[in-house]
Amino acid sequence: MTLFVESFIKVSWNLDTLGDFVIMRSNGQPVYNFCVTVDDATMQISHVIRAEEHLPNTLRQALIYKALGFPMPSFAHVSLILAPDKSKLSKRHGATSVGQYKEMGYLPQAMVNYLALLGWGDGTENEFFTIDDLVEKFTINRVNKSGAVFDATKLKWMNGQHLRSIPQDELIKAFEDQWKNTGILQESDSGFAKEAAELLKDGIDLITEADAALTNLLSYPLHATLSSDEAKPVVQDKISVVASGLISAYDSGELNQALTEGRDGWQKWVKGFGKSLKRKGKGLFMPLRVLLTGKLHGPEMGGSMALIHKAGICGAVTPQSNFVTLDERFRILKEVDWESLAKEQESPAESAVPAAS
Repeated sequence: MTLFVESFIKVSWNLDTLGDFVIMRSNGQPVYNFCVTVDDATMQISHVIRAEEHLPNTLRQALIYKALGFPMPSFAHVSLILAPDKSKLSKRHGATSVGQYKEMGYLPQAMVNYLALLGWGDGTENEFFTIDDLVEKFTINRVNKSGAVFDATKLKWMNGQHLRSIPQDELIKAFEDQWKNTGILQESDSGFAKEAAELLKDGIDLITEADAALTNLLSYPLHATLSSDEAKPVVQDKISVVASGLISAYDSGELNQALTEGRDGWQKWVKGFGKSLKRKGKGLFMPLRVLLTGKLHGPEMGGSMALIHKAGICGAVTPQSNFVTLDERFRILKEVDWESLAKEQESPAESAVPAAS
């Protein structure tokens, strides 16, 4: 018997080597090949595309199609999806069901897009496809014969692309629902969730990452950051001078007043603050980021500070969010012993006492 496996090769079998095969167990239950054939035929399936390891089943199913008088569908057998170590993808390599990926925060359209690209392409450099795009462009003859490696990092990146392509209102609602479901936010008409989503979206690839992104923004790990090796250049660049000026600006109400005007207010204030200290660029913004957010890295400072200020007055965030108010941040800031910190961060060469001659 010869079958044409669409767009790949003709596959032939000598039926004498097959012999009789079971289609029903002794207890009256039909076996897999019989069930699949009847199921596909009654649903009028026209194309059957599956892994190459099912090729032996195709022969048996083709014989059942013929025996029952059903129209024969077109069959195509594609290479297996492989794990990074080039072995067959299995449970030991991670999540194995679409339900698990959904719980992890993956979007259906991103999963379809990524799976379509495992061994297929449209002949261009494009990797982003909507489902409508795939319906229009997919052809079986562009499927590769070699196995494709499942790359979880690439899948996550792909999900981020689809996440950020969602209409703005839908994206904001998705983030807000996530934050409310996990208890980080509560009902509020303040617009806090909208501003948070707009600020954080570019750094989020999975909906479930929105929780960590927001709680990280609202936290204030100042002491841990100041004592880190990465912060040494910032600390040693006379950060105490910036801290002193910042505390004065907060105590006078100047900084708070600027933040009530949002990003624009921050931009105006920081420009004047930099001039007063004769600092600009990295020499100004790095110490400000550390002193105000407690971190060395994060989203754009104007948006971050406007959101932190809003979190303190809008009533949208819950204790579960790890939020540290501006008042509390400045209380912590005032308690820092800059002289001791500078000594702790001196390099061995700087702190070494010259040997007596």
